[in-house]
Amino acid sequence: MSFNKNNRSIHKWASIIISIPLLVIIVTGILLLVRKEFSFIQPPSSKGIGTVPEVTFTQILDIAKSVESAQIYSWDDVNRLDVRPAKGITKIRSNNKIEIQIDNQTGEILHIAKRNSELIESLHDGTFFEKNANLWLMLPVSFVTLVISITGMILFFFPYLKKRRKRQSVAS
Repeated sequence: MSFNKNNRSIHKWASIIISIPLLVIIVTGILLLVRKEFSFIQPPSSKGIGTVPEVTFTQILDIAKSVESAQIYSWDDVNRLDVRPAKGITKIRSNNKIEIQIDNQTGEILHIAKRNSELIESLHDGTFFEKNANLWLMLPVSFVTLVISITGMILFFFPYLKKRRKRQSVAS
């Protein structure tokens, strides 16, 4: 078998093997790039009235508990807090993906919405399927993509190199 035939075979089969995971990575990557443009992916950030947080963590939990859709009853139900002093807000994310934005000075609820970007992120890095899928699925896909890129460049440039060698041998 020739080098060129082996290269084409590797390129073809590697492409087929990684096509679905690579499509998932590409589509979710595009969605993550534009997530702030679409509120159904990531709720837009509100703006509070001040830049110095004055609400306590106890008050934040009490405010979060008042939002029924978030299903927050204790700190165990809070996935994360994102304090943004420059914007004057705190984002409270519940375990069921509801995001509550409150004003850091008044404690007023500014916005409540479901945040879907975490689902897209977990699909993008493979952890949606299994916790360590980013290592046993996405890492091999990355290496195979590298192989496909290299074999693709070889397939592209090999005919040009072959013609060049042929011209040089004819000229001499």
